[in-house]
Amino acid sequence: MTTTIVRLLIDHGYIAIFALMLLESACIPIPSEVTMLVGGALTEATFVHMTGAHPLNVVAVALVGTFGNLVGSWIAWAIGYRGGRPLVEHVGRYVRLDTKHLDRSEQWFAHYGAVSVFAARLLPAVRTFISLPAGMARMSFRRFTTYTIVGCLPWTFALAFIGKALGSQWTRAEHDLKPLTYVVITALLALVAWAFVRRHYRRNV
Repeated sequence: MTTTIVRLLIDHGYIAIFALMLLESACIPIPSEVTMLVGGALTEATFVHMTGAHPLNVVAVALVGTFGNLVGSWIAWAIGYRGGRPLVEHVGRYVRLDTKHLDRSEQWFAHYGAVSVFAARLLPAVRTFISLPAGMARMSFRRFTTYTIVGCLPWTFALAFIGKALGSQWTRAEHDLKPLTYVVITALLALVAWAFVRRHYRRNV
């Protein structure tokens, strides 16, 4: 899959970034890490020369990636909103939806509510599926959109700029992101726990 993604990005630039990020957020298992890292790498002169691609702009790469994620998230949210779990599972059969990932996303949303739509954008697997339980819980479209944009921007900008910095060595970042992800998960869980305790304390004072 990685080879196909790289080829699409080299040949089609921004259009491929938008389409791949849309599909990823619409619960198609396409790694956004590869899409955004290569998109960022295609803004670096040496890598552009090596591949013969049209040079891209790193800010535009990040913004297009964010917009693709947003549109894909709208699709997943709408499926959850309109049909609940039965429709999600019905549609999911056609895209090989992993119900374990869906269950995990539902648990996140049940425990942390709307803030999980923001936080989950930095987590593997959950980031792809969090829109479904948000729709199933009938989270408002405006609020969902706001949390999704705010959650996607740090992810897409960070990956795009890392890709630009590494150029042809972008695969190094793909491997290094795994341990970093666990650090992010721990930090987010601590932040959510602190916010929950603080909210509970204020209610009881």
